[in-house]
Amino acid sequence: MEDSNNGKLRPIMFVGTGSDVGKSVITAGFCRIFKQDGYQPAPFKAQNMSLNSYVTADGLELGRAQAVQAEAAGIPCLSDMNPVLLKPTSDRSSQVVLNGKPVGNQSAYEYFMANDRRELFESVKQAFDRLSASYHPIVLEGAGSISELNLKHRDITNLRMAAHAGAATYLIGDIDRGGVFGSIYGTIALLTEEEKACMKGIIINKFRGDGRLFEDGKRMLEDLTGLPVVGMLPYFRDIHIEQEDSVSLQAKYRTSVKGSVNVAVILLRRLSNFTDFDRLENDPRVNLFYTNEPDEIAKADIVIIPGSKNTIDDMLFIKNNGVAKAITEAHKSGKTVIGICGGYQMMGERIMDPYHVEGTIESIPGLGILPVSTTLQAEKTTLQCQFRFREEDGVAFGYEIHMGETTASGKGNAVAKLSDGREDGYYLNHKTWGTYLHGVLDNDHVIAQVLQSYTSERIDNELSFEQFKELQYDKLADLIRANVDMESIYKTLKN
Repeated sequence: MEDSNNGKLRPIMFVGTGSDVGKSVITAGFCRIFKQDGYQPAPFKAQNMSLNSYVTADGLELGRAQAVQAEAAGIPCLSDMNPVLLKPTSDRSSQVVLNGKPVGNQSAYEYFMANDRRELFESVKQAFDRLSASYHPIVLEGAGSISELNLKHRDITNLRMAAHAGAATYLIGDIDRGGVFGSIYGTIALLTEEEKACMKGIIINKFRGDGRLFEDGKRMLEDLTGLPVVGMLPYFRDIHIEQEDSVSLQAKYRTSVKGSVNVAVILLRRLSNFTDFDRLENDPRVNLFYTNEPDEIAKADIVIIPGSKNTIDDMLFIKNNGVAKAITEAHKSGKTVIGICGGYQMMGERIMDPYHVEGTIESIPGLGILPVSTTLQAEKTTLQCQFRFREEDGVAFGYEIHMGETTASGKGNAVAKLSDGREDGYYLNHKTWGTYLHGVLDNDHVIAQVLQSYTSERIDNELSFEQFKELQYDKLADLIRANVDMESIYKTLKN
């Protein structure tokens, strides 16, 4: 691909002192900056562990964070951007998705100790090489900490990947969590000389207050590490970028408030694709919160059961903690109850697992709200979709990621009619329905239907969700440009 700049930029990589320090968001911001500056960037994360995933146009699965970063870069997402995706099914086991397709479940011990790590790293390098043949610069994201000594020799994500890519690598430290000197100095001190050679600088993230007060701290860090502090990004709440890490959900354990439409999303143990609710959460009429407290569910106007990576396990979980009863009581009292993907399966009469896709339990009763039953299948469905929601004229967009087939016990109304002729979901009434379509709540006319029973307020001159997201990427790029020495970074990328 050609661009308006002369010469290619070498890859750049953002690694961290730990998880949730801001790597994903900063990677997205740099993807947008390079796009604005006339390049053709693409994101890359060799291995991702997340229950938030997305589907490419050709039906392959990748981490949602890389789909967001591709959106910031202005390009379609590709499975090569995230060749290895681990989707936890329990505390000890994950589904392994390789090059967009599931290849089975493995325990953490099996995955990290298996002899095929070399072959896996070869697959990762091949994906990177394919991507870098078409895009530049590649903007790589690391995973967790780069100084986990017991795992480094099996690492396929961090500095081994940086060395293969020849990436200028920047370490991100989170000053908001405290201990930034120890975490940054310790991280650098534990690197080998070969690993240190990849490092080009440090970015301090989530700084609160006047940055001038940390000037002495910057100089101290530079003296300790021998690396320049190229930027200090402020803590922000006014830029809305999808978060990959479920740690970010902790900030959303809110409660009901008066004067808003209260939407309770059930906090499942294996909750997947919580980004389904970003559009709704940013609606000024709505107070959206995550909960597994029956008392809080009772206060909500709308209850949403989200997707799950282990539907049967989560069905047991909500039956045992009183949440299932709270959901059925909400339905009986005339409140809105919606299920998406695994949540749709839970709303039915029964979930069956004859092939032991999720575990040893072969059958479990559902909530009994919808007259449907689900049989889990060994083959996963992964599709991007265009559809019409109910009788609406507007074309909506979403995607399917599921391993179940759901059938109705009688003839019912579909939630959506897909462009390929299929029908999806079960529509009992305007307050009770379930669907397999992730992203259904990203569409404005669907939101309008969901909220119509609870508010007559209309939002004038509102941006579409797509326009809103584009604005957020631009605001993020502006923030980074204002607080990072971009001249220094470009210099390392052109050498």
